[in-house]
Amino acid sequence: MIIPSEFSPPSWLRNPHLQTILGARWHMPPAAAMIRERVELDDSDFLDLAFSPTFDTGGTGDIVAIFHGLAGSTDSSYIRGAFHALDAAGFRVAFMHFRGCSGEPNRLAHSYHAGATEDMRWFIDRLAGEHPDTPLHAIGYSLGGNALIKYLGEQGADTPLTSAVSVCPPLVIAEGAARMNRGLARGYQAYLARRMRAQHEIKRTRYPELELPPATPQAHGSFLAIDEQLTAPLHGFDSARDYYTQASARQFLPQVRIPLTVLCARDDPFFTPAIIPTAEELAPDTVLELSDYGGHVGFIDSLSLEGRWLDRRLVELVAKQRLPEQFATLKRVSP
Repeated sequence: MIIPSEFSPPSWLRNPHLQTILGARWHMPPAAAMIRERVELDDSDFLDLAFSPTFDTGGTGDIVAIFHGLAGSTDSSYIRGAFHALDAAGFRVAFMHFRGCSGEPNRLAHSYHAGATEDMRWFIDRLAGEHPDTPLHAIGYSLGGNALIKYLGEQGADTPLTSAVSVCPPLVIAEGAARMNRGLARGYQAYLARRMRAQHEIKRTRYPELELPPATPQAHGSFLAIDEQLTAPLHGFDSARDYYTQASARQFLPQVRIPLTVLCARDDPFFTPAIIPTAEELAPDTVLELSDYGGHVGFIDSLSLEGRWLDRRLVELVAKQRLPEQFATLKRVSP
């Protein structure tokens, strides 16, 4: 089912680039006293996790697992906003950094990509195993939202998740990569490409024994070039196009078997209309919520501290999946 979003910002906040930049730069204080954990993995690598303060101190609320976008972390504004809003509403929040995104390079040649679901699956299964009687939800942003949909399609009904939300996922990655080479979107591409190259070079310096290839000058401003030279070969793909084909989440939508909301904006500067699926492609319990405005992971409706509509909407979407008695006692988040 496809429905229109109720997001309606004032006219001066309807520019997609303003929405995108505000979404990335919105000032949010660090989530109070996050509980940090490093998990050593069987493959000699590690994952850095973070949890809300009440996660293991007697809290009984539903658990929400959060997965960030490209080059994101607990320092990302949208992640801080989600932590604050969900914690205030009585949820317990669990966050997983994708490999190499916590401020320290991971130890193996491969790290993460838009279709990497192995670590996500491990994290979700761990949460479910440690809290078998607690409803478990998941939220993924952008790249993490794409990976979340892919995971849901791969798992079908065999997932411990109660519900999921995917925010601005690049459902057809090749379309998004091409869009980023046009117009003002090239500025976002250049910024993110610099961060990707910087992370790669830090890793090359830290672990010379991995013999990682350098990022060539051709990769200095293009996702396609970076994915061709680095992402694809380091993660077992034949080429960037092969990576895009296998990792794109749109093809996994029909196999989703739990309630899923996909939240997108038509004016997202990272996307084209060709990315948006048809209603026939969606599973029975999947809702595509489309807004005319919002940019890429923006959805800001005022400049007040409570101005991130996205955070309020995420609380509503997850709360809908609670039991009626749980929903009745939900703490209200300021509008």
